[in-house]
Amino acid sequence: MKRTKRSLALTWLAYASLVLSLCCGILVMDKASAKGDKRNRAERRHRKVASDLRERTRKEPSANGIKVILQLNDRPSNELRALLRSNGVKVKKQFLNFNTLAIELPASVVESLGSFPEVEFVSLDGEVRSLGGHVARTSGTDNVRSLGPTSLLGPASPLDGAGVGIAIVDSGIYKDHVSFLEAGTSRSRIVKSIDFTGEGRTDDPYGHGTHVASAAAGNGMVSHGKYVGIAPKANILNLRVLNSKGIGSVSGLLGALDWLMTHHIEYNVRVVNMSIGMAAIDSYKNDPICIASRRMVDAGIVVFAAAGNNGKNGAGEKVYGHIHSPGIEPSVITVGAVDTKGTDGRGDDGIATYSSRGPTRGSWTDDIGVKHFDNLVKPDLAAPGNKLIFAQSPNNLLVRNDPSLNAHVSANPNRAQMKLSGTSMATPLGAGTAALMIQANPKLTPNMVKMILMYTAQQLPSFNMFEQGAGELNVDGSVRLAKIVRTDALSAVLGSSLLTTSAPNPTSTIGNFTFTWSQGVIMGNTFATGTNLITKYQRIYGNGVLLSDGVLLSDGVLLTDGVLLSDGVLLSDSILISNGTTMGDGAYFCSTGVLLSDGVLLSDGVLLSDGVLLSDGVLLSDGVLLSDAILEAYSALLGGDPTEMMSVDEDTGTDYVGY
Repeated sequence: MKRTKRSLALTWLAYASLVLSLCCGILVMDKASAKGDKRNRAERRHRKVASDLRERTRKEPSANGIKVILQLNDRPSNELRALLRSNGVKVKKQFLNFNTLAIELPASVVESLGSFPEVEFVSLDGEVRSLGGHVARTSGTDNVRSLGPTSLLGPASPLDGAGVGIAIVDSGIYKDHVSFLEAGTSRSRIVKSIDFTGEGRTDDPYGHGTHVASAAAGNGMVSHGKYVGIAPKANILNLRVLNSKGIGSVSGLLGALDWLMTHHIEYNVRVVNMSIGMAAIDSYKNDPICIASRRMVDAGIVVFAAAGNNGKNGAGEKVYGHIHSPGIEPSVITVGAVDTKGTDGRGDDGIATYSSRGPTRGSWTDDIGVKHFDNLVKPDLAAPGNKLIFAQSPNNLLVRNDPSLNAHVSANPNRAQMKLSGTSMATPLGAGTAALMIQANPKLTPNMVKMILMYTAQQLPSFNMFEQGAGELNVDGSVRLAKIVRTDALSAVLGSSLLTTSAPNPTSTIGNFTFTWSQGVIMGNTFATGTNLITKYQRIYGNGVLLSDGVLLSDGVLLTDGVLLSDGVLLSDSILISNGTTMGDGAYFCSTGVLLSDGVLLSDGVLLSDGVLLSDGVLLSDGVLLSDAILEAYSALLGGDPTEMMSVDEDTGTDYVGY
């Protein structure tokens, strides 16, 4: 009996011990799980806050009034609304089309924003800056002036951009310059002017926007048409986002794009030009300007962005990976600068030394803290941008700082011209070309415009795709191809005929120089070639998709998605240095496998390690990081490469109305 009681007692003791140990184990596991959940929540909050903003709050933990852009994926919860109404937090602007807010708040509050499920991403409201007859001939524009839509009552009307709206998002426009009149009349083609800087003016005290606008759509009335823009009868919308010193903000730029999303149909805005930019830190998937740009492209607007002027460092050495935002966005058309040597013939053209090179190095961080770089092939295209002469605004800051920029074409401020260099000058040439293409075929989608511009471009020998993209802008080929694209293409099925005629001869002759089209298209991290790009409809030409959506990667092998791309389209597994013929011909530069990895990219002996490309950088206000190459960029904007510029033709004061 005693033994039985003892056994029973031992059994109960063992059972109690087991229960206790299990309970302790559960408690330990619960505590571990709680720690893990806490760590995961912290990591999720961390991912939602941009790296430069986190660095700013780390260095200045007690700072107040930090300006940020808050992107939402849903309506704000009551808890978030309460935070936004708390002391020290101010909602400055709302961008309804993008579900985004511009706010000011203490540094101590920033990290907590990431804990709200309706918060998509938080980034600094940083600085945005300008990037700083020859063109009509060397671009091939003169070749196509008579190729406008055919009238039922007579011959084809001139191709001049009439009726198409181009939004110039820049430092303002001097509206009284004769370049912006409808030729032969007193009607201004600047149909809307709005200031988003807070200065309460829409003219151009800085001097950048007027030059850019006339490059896209100047009428050529001065000097017998020598300085005509690409689309001389297009309507112009002046959206001023850079102040009198050439500096703007992300929130100001978002305000302009938000307005455009609401009013683009009213003004038939089919093209947007942004010869501006900021250092690309975040991936295009999180960058608020990139996301807004994608929304516009999805709405049917062709968006152009300057690549940037950081192609070399302070020592004059070639550098890679400095494409600016929003040029890192895959849906926009990113434009680099060509140095034409001041000649109409294109046989001596090359990429300007200051033009920013790819790949894009915006990044995002995954759940386990690994940083991933976008590594997109950019720019998409290059265009003349060195020492171009176009309209000058009176007494502007650029000319006051450097009087040599005045081209001395006319003493009349309404007819004066100035010379500038940079990808800022190249980008509006692309925008003007898109206006001509849309005038010739209004049914073109932004992706079709982008494909045609790249397919018809001229490959420049000895330059790789990170420098020239698909090649130099070819207005002649672009318009000829745009005219024969079927107007009901969006109702076509994959692989059906895209053209109304047979494929054109893939060559152009400009300035007595004949060249073959590139016959290829940049697609995200790679490129594609093949005649079927233009003879067969590809579903990637529709709205709401990217040209790169038809590319799949499997175990390091590039595959074609048969749902979005037809047969006959060849994807490349390497990036080439062009031999000056087509995109598929040239010397091996690097494999796309290197680009698609998160490792180190070696090219031309230049090391791009871990995305730290802005060497010797300086931290400017609002957390905008710019390298010492900004000095070279400013030099490029003002002077350009040391080659010939457009010759100066003094104005007689007589209006030329030939365009």
